[in-house]
Amino acid sequence: MTKDSVIIAGGGPVGLITGLGLARAGVPVTIFERYEELPDDPRAATVHPATLELLADYGMEEDVRKAGLVCPTFQHWDRASGELIAEFDHGVLAGETAFPYVVQCEQFKISRIALARLAEEPLATLRLGAEVTGFTQDETGVDVTVRAGDAEERHRVSWLVGSDGGRSTVRKAAGIAFKGFTFPEQFMVLTTPFDFEKHRGFSYRNYLSDPEEWANCFKVAHDGPPGLWRIVLPVDPDKGEAELLSDEAVQGKMQKFFPKPDPYEIVHRKLYTVHQRVAETFRKGRVLLAGDASHANNPIGGMGLNGGIQDGVNLAEKLGRVCAGESEELLDLYDKQRRTIATDFVQRQSIENKKRLESRDEAARQANFRELRAIAADPERARVFVRRAAMLEAQRQAAATVL
Repeated sequence: MTKDSVIIAGGGPVGLITGLGLARAGVPVTIFERYEELPDDPRAATVHPATLELLADYGMEEDVRKAGLVCPTFQHWDRASGELIAEFDHGVLAGETAFPYVVQCEQFKISRIALARLAEEPLATLRLGAEVTGFTQDETGVDVTVRAGDAEERHRVSWLVGSDGGRSTVRKAAGIAFKGFTFPEQFMVLTTPFDFEKHRGFSYRNYLSDPEEWANCFKVAHDGPPGLWRIVLPVDPDKGEAELLSDEAVQGKMQKFFPKPDPYEIVHRKLYTVHQRVAETFRKGRVLLAGDASHANNPIGGMGLNGGIQDGVNLAEKLGRVCAGESEELLDLYDKQRRTIATDFVQRQSIENKKRLESRDEAARQANFRELRAIAADPERARVFVRRAAMLEAQRQAAATVL
């Protein structure tokens, strides 16, 4: 055990995995989560091969795989014509990763799996219903203020990690700018048991281009077979939430998506405001950021959750070494590696993904379709394309980045 100690703000999958890595490195760590129970709302669900490699190192990959759906392929469709443009198979990566597939596993299930591992670590503590509200720092440590019910607590630790989401209190208190923009349209997520594989021929991951209304369609395991399907669509920013989420509006969206004679069963509906932002630094003195607190992006391509878990593993490894006596420059390297990937890869790729799906220029749409078909037909180009989508390229680049 080191003489240093760490507080983590935020008990989502990023905070829990960061805490798990630190505890296993011999660092006492306390995670404060403002909710009384870990949320189980249906957020991100795609776990890429690059992240599965890290979860395997943490002894979590098998449990994540069993809790989710193994998905070796993803498809690109033209929603306007209903034509399958191209299908890509992660099997082309079999020679460079032990996990040539994506696992569709809901974010809250990953949190539960991480929590079970965390409970086995005597140096780790999770405090539910307790929220980090502020801090001050000096050269030797951080004084952290926590609100737990009606009580206010103060804790002195060596390091503070903010993994407390896109509205991060830690990031704001540190005065770190969150640079980027917010999309004018919101994203609607609708969840239904309707079987798009059976009735439409979809794989478990589908990207649908359309000049009027692009869409994503994914399958998740839910509580077990037969699972559920999630549809992500853009919605008019000038309309209110009540109107957009009304039964009439939701059924209208779904019937436009795939007409059928009877109404869809909708088990979940939600609107999200979507950002493309990166913190100007992931480190300020003894305060560090990870996950949505440090970067946000649209969900097309499934890179947000993955990037956050990759942050957490990277940070736990480096901060653990610093707590064991190595140079604090490791934390500057964490900032450089992860912020570079967030900016140069995740932001660019997720923005390009959205532009590709929503293009209104028919010549550009058809050119994109021809390019996707050509890539899918060429084994080497397909491997490069899938390797990038699987985030393996970004992870390898991050590992090779030095100060």
